[in-house]
This record gives sequence, C-alpha cells and structure tokens, in this order.
Amino acid sequence: MTDGTQRASSLFSITAIVVSMTLVAIGNGIMLAYVPYVLSRADAPSWTPGAAVTAIAFGGLLGCILAGPVIRRVGHARAFSCSMALVLIAAFLIALGVHPILWIVARGIYGVAGNANFIIAQSWLNHAADNRWRGKAMSFFYMAYVLGLGVGAWLFGRMPADGNLAPLFTIFVTTLAILPIGLTRLPTPPAPARVSVDFAMAWRNSPVALIGVLAAGGLSMVVQGFTPIYAATNKVGQQDVALLMLVMQFGLIFVQYPLGTLSDRIDRRVVLIVTCLLITGAAVAALFVSFQALFVLMLVFALWAGAVESVYSIANAHANDRTDPDDFVPLASTLLVAWSVSATLVPLAVTALTPSFGPQTFIYAVIAVALAYIAFVAQRLRLRETVPPQAREGFEIRSAQVPNAGALVEGDKAPE
Repeated sequence: MTDGTQRASSLFSITAIVVSMTLVAIGNGIMLAYVPYVLSRADAPSWTPGAAVTAIAFGGLLGCILAGPVIRRVGHARAFSCSMALVLIAAFLIALGVHPILWIVARGIYGVAGNANFIIAQSWLNHAADNRWRGKAMSFFYMAYVLGLGVGAWLFGRMPADGNLAPLFTIFVTTLAILPIGLTRLPTPPAPARVSVDFAMAWRNSPVALIGVLAAGGLSMVVQGFTPIYAATNKVGQQDVALLMLVMQFGLIFVQYPLGTLSDRIDRRVVLIVTCLLITGAAVAALFVSFQALFVLMLVFALWAGAVESVYSIANAHANDRTDPDDFVPLASTLLVAWSVSATLVPLAVTALTPSFGPQTFIYAVIAVALAYIAFVAQRLRLRETVPPQAREGFEIRSAQVPNAGALVEGDKAPE
C-alpha cells in the first residue's frame, strides 16, 4: 500500500471515529439537559436531579475499571457494540416516562457505557493516527465531542420537554453513530493497558497535578451537571436552559486555549492559581447575576465552565512534565480513577447538602474547592522548583467531560 493510500485510509478511519463519537455526544447533550430539566420540574424528590448527576460519574468509574478487561476478552468492535447498546438501553429506560429511580439507574448505565466508549474510541484513534499528527487528531476529537454536547443541548431546546421525543431522538442519533465505525475497515488495535492505579507514584511525581485532577473531577461534574438543575429551579425556560448549556461548551475553547498557551510559557502552577481565581470570581458573580440578565449570565457561566475545564488540562500537562515516559500508562490510569472518584463524591456531597443550603449549594462547593486548591498550589510553589519550558510537553486542549484514556494505549502506536 502506498503512503498516499495509507494516509487516505488513516484519515477516513479517524473521520469515522470522530463522526461516530460526535453523534454520541449530541445524544448525550440532549440527555444532560433533558433529565435534570424534567426531574427539577416533576413531582419528584428534590435529591433526584443531583443523584442522576452522581450516577453518571459512578457509572463512569465502573466503566474505567471494566472497559479494558472487556476489550481484551471480546475485542474492540464487539466491546464498542456492547457499550453503544448500553447507551440505547439507558435512553429507552428514560423514554418509558418519568420514573426518578429508574432514570437514576439509566444515567448510571450511561456512565458505564460513556467511559467505555471513550477508551475504545481513543484506542482506535491512537492506532489509526500517524505519529506526526496524533496529538492534533486527539485534540480534534475532544473538541468535536464537546461541541457535540453543546449542539445536543441546543437541540433539546427545540423539542418538547413533555413526552419522550428527547430520549427517542437520542436513540436515533446513537443508532446512527454505530454506522460510521461499522462501515469502515478499522484495524484492530492492541488492547489498552490495564488500569493500574499507583497513587503513591502520582503523588511523588506531582502532588499539584494529582490534587488538580481530583479538583477538576468534582468541579466539572458539579458545574456541568448542576447548572441546568439550578436554572430549571429558577423557572428559566427550556430554550434558555439549552442555550446556556451550549454557550458553556464554547466557553471551554475560548477560555482554555489562552490559559493553556500561557502555561507553556510560565510555571503551570501559577496558571493553575490564576485559573482557580477566575473560577472563584465567576462563581461569586453567578451568585448575584440575575436570571433576568440572561446575556450577562451566559457570559459568566461560559467563563466559569471554561476555567473549570482548564484546571483538568493544565493539571494533566503538569503531571506529564514531571513524569518519566515509562510511567505514563500507570499515571494515566491513576488520574482517570482519581477524576472518576472525585466526580462521584463531590456531586454526592452537593446533592446531600442542597436540601439544607438551597439550590446555590453547588456554587458554594465550587468556591470552596477552588480556594482550597489555590492554597495547596501556593504552598507547593514554595517547596519545588519550576520545570523549564524546554522540558515541558506541549499543552493540548482537553475536557474533563471526556476522560483522558488516550495514554492507556500510547504504548502501541501506529507506525511512522
């Protein structure tokens, strides 16, 4: 096969993966808006919308643990089919009508499938992409997925919240998502590395990065999951909730890129402090901005969401700066599990505290986590030297909504 033919085949395979996962993201974006919006307005216990958010993260933790063994047992193609089937089952359960406990279970099932899908897709991407532009392919994958979430939320604003059109449309686009990968002759990549957790190694290499990923897991899941609940409880209309969630996804790009570029030039720990100050400032503004000033509110929440996602990507880059390449796979496994645990526990705490402290509890929680992380990073700045710019890896835009499983498969790269 000629180089030109190989390149065309590789590009076609990558396009198929990105298109497939973007369609999955559109369905997920619909559900991320639909479920909390409906549960917040339904005659359901007040804790159920938050419990649905927590269920996604807990399911994601199970997905991180189970995906590798399943792939090694049945292969990527069958594992992908199974994970997509779980997405369809989750949407079907929601389409049956408003049954809060059933919906919480369904969101947990989606969490398992969602992380499994990411691990499979990133494994295929890593194998299909040429070494010279693998990083660009991964960044494109992240951005396409995140924007797909926003498009899905926007589509939710254009369909009735009553009835089951939203989950049925999710079933439709998820079914479509199976076709691009199913109709391509993607080579089967090696199975991903085992999720080998080594918190001692991660802490030894970079306490700032490990605690940063823990902070990012809680921050991202709380901001992305509780914002539609907060808006719905404040009687914000369906279309405005959908638009708010769309704008938050665009905030990720416009905030994260300049912060990431800055972190390539100065100490990443300083940038993490600046980022958390932005998070705190935006959170305080979110407490006081009126829902009547919707344009200003959207700007605040876009800045807030973008800064929250930046903690994750900068902390990941900082971890890699201080880690020997031989430890990248256990590091990725550890950070993946750390993110998932935090993304489960912090929303769970917010859900438990909301009945006592009101719907703004999630904002207070974000402020508390951001300020605690600022204090921790400031203390670490006094104890450890800066990594020189020439020794750092280049910053790549990432999202805490898309688990970084790519490093689990970087040991077996496509040939040059």
